[in-house]
Amino acid sequence: MLRLKEKYLNEVAPAMMEKFGYKNIMEIPKVEKVVLNMGVGEAVGNPKVLDAAVNDMMQIAGQRPVVTRAKKSLAAFKIREGMPIGAKVTLRGQRMFEFLDKLLNVALPRVRDFRGVNPKSFDGRGNYTMGVKEQLIFPEIEYDKVDKIRGMDIIIVTTAKSDEEARELLKLMGMPFSA
Repeated sequence: MLRLKEKYLNEVAPAMMEKFGYKNIMEIPKVEKVVLNMGVGEAVGNPKVLDAAVNDMMQIAGQRPVVTRAKKSLAAFKIREGMPIGAKVTLRGQRMFEFLDKLLNVALPRVRDFRGVNPKSFDGRGNYTMGVKEQLIFPEIEYDKVDKIRGMDIIIVTTAKSDEEARELLKLMGMPFSA
């Protein structure tokens, strides 16, 4: 079994039950899915850039991403409706726990001048969003093969009813929130 899932079952769930006074184990919030999203604006002029982004994302997530397309035409950005402008991947189950474990224990400590993640980045419904400025913090990405440094958004979707519950859940799972 996975390290983070084991930690959730053995440490996090009992601690959450005690703190919030849940009567049933099914009430305990859990991480439902993790969505990685990478917008590639340069893909408008050079479609090959998107292939490199998709490849990087596939190595990081261990799953093939879906190419996202523009919903509307925007003349200012020279974007027409239906043009490929990014990539996203949704992780659930085992891959989700593997990715979170890697993010918390390997990738985030590799960020330069890291002082913790923003504890205010919750959406009001118990979901957490964070941005990563470069894909190089992930161990799968080889520095020599990177054509351009790209950032990505990481959205952690939980079943928590409030931000307080979600913050406690992620803190117990090892999320390094700044003070």
